[in-house]
Amino acid sequence: MRLIYTLLITLALPFAAVRLWWRARRQLGYMQHVGERFGHYPPRGDDTPLIWLHAVSVGETRAAEPLIRALMAEYPAHRILLTHMTPTGRETGESLFGNGVLRCYLPYDYPRAVKRFLAHYRPKAGVLMETEIWPNLVHACKARGVPLYLANARLSEKSFMRYQRVGGLSADTLRALTAIAAQSEDDARRFRLLGATNVSVTGNLKFDVAPSPIQLSLGEHLRESFGARRVLLAASTRDGEEALLLDHGLHEIPDALLVIVPRHPQRFDEVAALLKQRGIPFQRRSANAAIPTDTRVLLGDSMGEMAAYYAACDVAFIGGSLLPFGGQNLIEACAVGKPVLLGPHTYNFAEAAERAVAAGAALRVMDGADLQRKLSALLGNPKLTQRMSAAALAFSGEHGGATRKILALIRF
Repeated sequence: MRLIYTLLITLALPFAAVRLWWRARRQLGYMQHVGERFGHYPPRGDDTPLIWLHAVSVGETRAAEPLIRALMAEYPAHRILLTHMTPTGRETGESLFGNGVLRCYLPYDYPRAVKRFLAHYRPKAGVLMETEIWPNLVHACKARGVPLYLANARLSEKSFMRYQRVGGLSADTLRALTAIAAQSEDDARRFRLLGATNVSVTGNLKFDVAPSPIQLSLGEHLRESFGARRVLLAASTRDGEEALLLDHGLHEIPDALLVIVPRHPQRFDEVAALLKQRGIPFQRRSANAAIPTDTRVLLGDSMGEMAAYYAACDVAFIGGSLLPFGGQNLIEACAVGKPVLLGPHTYNFAEAAERAVAAGAALRVMDGADLQRKLSALLGNPKLTQRMSAAALAFSGEHGGATRKILALIRF
């Protein structure tokens, strides 16, 4: 089956360049460092041994931060090579670590590119974040004797069904990994059902991500600029969700400012156009200007400031959950003690979402109308808001420790 997979990947290569060009129409970063995606890299400059960690985009890169810093402390004679697949992931890595790590794009999963990548960097060990399971990459690492780990691993029921369709290839690939560090028992069970053998439950690294003092300070500054109004944050919203929020009047709640932060930067202009079309007074965060009292919406069109937005808000709705996108990370909001509202679709963070609701840190809403009702009720009940805030802090503090457990698994 891997031969068939490789043939299909190779046949698709000409379309990869077209796809990069297409995506670059909205995000120019996709046309930078293109050679790296095909396994061509600049000279290294030295032979310092490397530990390689792959974080596909922004969320995985932020989640990897405590593990990367722990690896730096545990192996001071090594450098970290951080690979990505998206420009925003690469930018996030740069903002978090500067020149403290090497960074590049991981090549597409066809044999020659993978071999060039491994021959060029010669990593002593590799760590893939969450669900980055690439058959040729995994087997090439095994052939070269490079221990390869899947860390903070998650597998939703939807993804499990998809991998089951190619069960032989999935099992063969998972068994070639040195170890899998799963986020939850449910994730571990699904990996085992696919044929994985060396699976441990280590928890979610996102609980170990501490809010940056710089971001917290920026959050205080943002809050001052918002004035005395209550602040409703719609964080990491996905396509179609902004319209639902506006349809149900979240921007019309008295004495409140709605802050909308789209998940993907290429949608910033799209959401701005939607607000203009509806005649809603709004301002862009990128304007970095005072916010007039008649402004109903602040469009969070900035990168790397999500923690600051959470610190500045009163209540946070977690995007990607109102429509069936699987939800985004709610742990960041809980870490700064903010009450959380979740839609019905949270399969990307299923265990964390259920535990947050059970702990009283989050409320579940079923649709846009229910979101409006529960948000209004929450804002009208300061005691409930305070209880949820305390519960959020307790919830985020109780589930740490994944970094230490994953670090104990990594051996080379």
